[in-house]
Amino acid sequence: MRGRIAGGWLLALALAAGAQGAEIVVRLAEGTTDGPLDGRLLVLLATDESREPREQFGWGLGSAQGFGVDVEGWAGGEVRRVGVETFGYPVASLDELPAGEYFAQAVLHRYATFQRAVGPPVSLPASWAAGQQWNREPGNLFSTPRRIEWPPAGEGVEGAVELVLDQVIPPVEEPADTKYVRHLTIRSELLSEFWGREMELGAHVLVPEGFDEHPEARYPLMLFHGHFPADFGGFRTEPPDPDLACEHSERFDVDCYNRIQQEEAYAFYQRWIAPDFPRFLVVEVQHANPFYDDSYAVNSANLGPYGDAIHHELIPAIEERFRGLGEGWARFTYGGSTGGWEALASQVFYPEMFNGAFVACPDPIDFRDYVTVDIYEDDNAYVRQGPFLRLPRAGRRDALGHLDMTMESFNHLELVLGTRGRSGQQFDIWEAVYSPMGEDGYPRRLWDKETGVTDPEVAAAWRRYDLRHVLESEWPTLGPQVAGKLHIYCGDMDNYYLNNAVYRMEAFLESTSDPHYGGVVDYGDRAEHCWNGDHDNPNHLSRLRYNTMYLPLILQRIETTAPAGADLTSWRHRGQGM
Repeated sequence: MRGRIAGGWLLALALAAGAQGAEIVVRLAEGTTDGPLDGRLLVLLATDESREPREQFGWGLGSAQGFGVDVEGWAGGEVRRVGVETFGYPVASLDELPAGEYFAQAVLHRYATFQRAVGPPVSLPASWAAGQQWNREPGNLFSTPRRIEWPPAGEGVEGAVELVLDQVIPPVEEPADTKYVRHLTIRSELLSEFWGREMELGAHVLVPEGFDEHPEARYPLMLFHGHFPADFGGFRTEPPDPDLACEHSERFDVDCYNRIQQEEAYAFYQRWIAPDFPRFLVVEVQHANPFYDDSYAVNSANLGPYGDAIHHELIPAIEERFRGLGEGWARFTYGGSTGGWEALASQVFYPEMFNGAFVACPDPIDFRDYVTVDIYEDDNAYVRQGPFLRLPRAGRRDALGHLDMTMESFNHLELVLGTRGRSGQQFDIWEAVYSPMGEDGYPRRLWDKETGVTDPEVAAAWRRYDLRHVLESEWPTLGPQVAGKLHIYCGDMDNYYLNNAVYRMEAFLESTSDPHYGGVVDYGDRAEHCWNGDHDNPNHLSRLRYNTMYLPLILQRIETTAPAGADLTSWRHRGQGM
């Protein structure tokens, strides 16, 4: 296993190369900014010229090459350098980069200074209007991609490759209200106080057919958790575009998947307006933040009180604005992957607010199976060590078990994108949400990002977010509040091994008594991420039907659990005057 990036053999390589070694120079063009900039400078190299390198850097065998350095006070006209001492992924150093022709590009992910209510000032991504996506965030700078030869001719600065940051990603266009999709943004007092600046939460709300024509009606609410939604997704009031060019889905190995998505979105609209379709509010939340594209919908030492802000500020505002029933028996939550974890966490941490959680392929819900690491017992997250044999820990597989990412490769990718938990990627946001705040103001590391050595003190602090542990330790109190409400679904070949944590959760839930949990845990045979309980359709279809597939169970639960005198009729109208 490689040693520490700042030292060891990699430092020796840098010293051997000397100050005149081959390097890449990035110049910040004059006039691109009003003042000096802080941020993460990324230099990206690709062999495929069909897309910009910034669109090709990520996990998997097809990733472009990336190198990253932190920059501070960068003024127009100045240069920053990437040399052999700069850590890279998948290749660790420029010295190891094979000679040849590459398609090169630089990106500056801009940071701003935040002074939160607790801790020292921190420098974090300045914009998250595009969902904390470094390659699409408004205000980030990038260079025009160009072909380069590596190594460059000559030595030192004169022979270095030079890239110029001279373009700025434009602002995101805000979605407009339509007949069915409305938008709401509120100032969060809780988050603004924590972050020391104005902080907002947003919601995309799908209102039912006949919403405007039936002002007397009040509606149940379905909270659909997931990653950052630019607008309400999967809903289309026009038939599929007959001229749409066919696009193949590599993820599902399905041809013309873009057409299938339009067909499903239009089919959902047709069901939504049908006379016999139940009338609900469906809500997607916007809670992107300086660490990630969403907050995980819980209170956190590093992100602040997002759980309370969403549940006690945003949801009441939605129900007031869009005539929600505003009672726990009439609220439900669901989602997949990150959204699955959030749906379960919402039901567990705010048990009386919801009458059911439908949890698909959830992020690890038992940290003894945190992907392929037991955070409480394993001393290294990257390797399994025997007396003589050392094996890498798996990070991602396909349905046949073929490995395409390790735990180390996932984390080294993130380390190129950002130090101190600022990559905006999966393992870093888990640390930002679950870890205590460090003395430097950044999340404490669960493990050393370079070597994988774990920190048992941090692991112990994570127990408050280990949902199986929370349920098991608090079952005498939580059990009566969540009995009958928990429905968990996962494929038994989940790409990220998430089914292993679900097995552990199932073992606990099936052991419960006084009361028994009374819910469902179900598995899809050979199903990958993110199976959601549909045994009749392939995953590429069922994932497009979240907003309808759980409705029969929701309606049944409303009918059997609504209190006496509850409004079970006003929201069952037949639409526009029907």
